[in-house]
Amino acid sequence: MSTLAHTMMTAARSTDSGLAGPGELDRYPYSDSPGTERLGIPAWENADQELGRVGRRTAGNRGRGLHGQLVQQLGQMIVSGDLGADRPLVPEEIGQRFEVSRTVVRESLRVLEAKGLVSARPNVGTRVRPVSDWNLLDPDIIEWRAFGPQRDDQRRELSELRWTIEPLAARLAAGHGREEVQQRLGDMVEIMGHALAQGDSLTFSRADAEFHSLLIQVAGNRMLEHLSGIVSAALQVSGGPVTGCDRPTEASLVHHGRIADALAAADGAAAETAMRQLLTVHPEVERVVPAPREH
Repeated sequence: MSTLAHTMMTAARSTDSGLAGPGELDRYPYSDSPGTERLGIPAWENADQELGRVGRRTAGNRGRGLHGQLVQQLGQMIVSGDLGADRPLVPEEIGQRFEVSRTVVRESLRVLEAKGLVSARPNVGTRVRPVSDWNLLDPDIIEWRAFGPQRDDQRRELSELRWTIEPLAARLAAGHGREEVQQRLGDMVEIMGHALAQGDSLTFSRADAEFHSLLIQVAGNRMLEHLSGIVSAALQVSGGPVTGCDRPTEASLVHHGRIADALAAADGAAAETAMRQLLTVHPEVERVVPAPREH
């Protein structure tokens, strides 16, 4: 096993405890201060139970303290529909419910506004925006949708988007191969092979995500490059141990290897074909490709 493979597999195991297992609730602790009566805000009753639908934290907000935690919780509530369109969000109520300062509430609402989830206007206040205004390509929103009531639609849409993006990226990447990039892609395939043999799904999924992200980045198209984060988010929510979906397979490994070989040979057609075969193997894609869905 290469040094890179060993390092990556060790790192994945050491951080595995940060992911919630099936049925676990990943709630953030808002401790009650001794001797202080918690204010009851009817608008937020049962919020914690509703937030339990999501089994893990979003990578984009993990480890950012109260600000990131509040963005996570409010974002989940909006995306799940618990806070419906045009619902007013009163900063004072939010601060009391989650026991955070006005500064934390204000900064969190600004983040949600940038994602298109809320809008703030003078004399109107802050309100939840309709789905049509959301930035549906935002990685946080992708994950919130994928682990909420809209999970089936989100995973289907992500699968269709990958089918549109990645075969083209594979073809283009074949014409922009560099030795260090080819080596890195080969390393990822090697890591996936060792992880598959050892039943290490977490390491497999992380190497898989890096493989696809790197491939898009070397396609030589800056607009496609900006979509690499979407593909990574799609991989995180469409398979692997976190979501409880099917474990990585030998067929998936073989197709990754064929893509890497085609890129090394600068064979764009073969790389595109191998990518299409890989995507069709994936159970989420298999339900929507190649037949169009009925309206």
